[in-house]
Amino acid sequence: MTAPTVPRRHRIRALQAGARAQRGIALVVALILLVLITLVGLAAMHGTIMQQRMASNQYDREQAFQSAEAAVRVASAMIVTTPSVIWHNCQAGGITCLPNPFSDPSLTSTNINTVAAGTSTGQYTATSTAYGQPQFVVENMGNWVDQTTSTGFGSTANSRNYGVQGASGTAVYYRITARSGDPAVVGDRAVVTVQAIVKQG
Repeated sequence: MTAPTVPRRHRIRALQAGARAQRGIALVVALILLVLITLVGLAAMHGTIMQQRMASNQYDREQAFQSAEAAVRVASAMIVTTPSVIWHNCQAGGITCLPNPFSDPSLTSTNINTVAAGTSTGQYTATSTAYGQPQFVVENMGNWVDQTTSTGFGSTANSRNYGVQGASGTAVYYRITARSGDPAVVGDRAVVTVQAIVKQG
């Protein structure tokens, strides 16, 4: 017994219907691929923008760090020649010295030294990309044992306090706290604060 034959016109209609269905699938696949490519492009663009911001922030911080370091050098040179830059003595009675003097409520604007712009000694000109001149505060930390002097044979650094004769002496030490600029002026730019302990003389 032979299988029934399908008329030719029905075969043509079936082929046309399959082609139309395939064309619909191709459109859906093309749209999905387009969406995926768009998402990949947006992710790449977001990553590039993030990297650019990170590089810009790093550059800004490096500029601020250099300004703060310059303020430390200027303050170190001014301690001997200009004693008025010293704020107060941390070993005096009733004086409390916070780790960061800029956060001390008793610190007034007159006690904050702004580095003068220029190229002479005690001056520093911030770069054109910086938002202001660096500032510093100097505190007298008191007399401490001078580590560069001899304590005498068989003596320790504190032997002098107990009457042992030796060449050990004391020296005045100062703490310099410098920042790259006034936060009220700098705004949303980076502000770097550094500290250094220096010995008089």
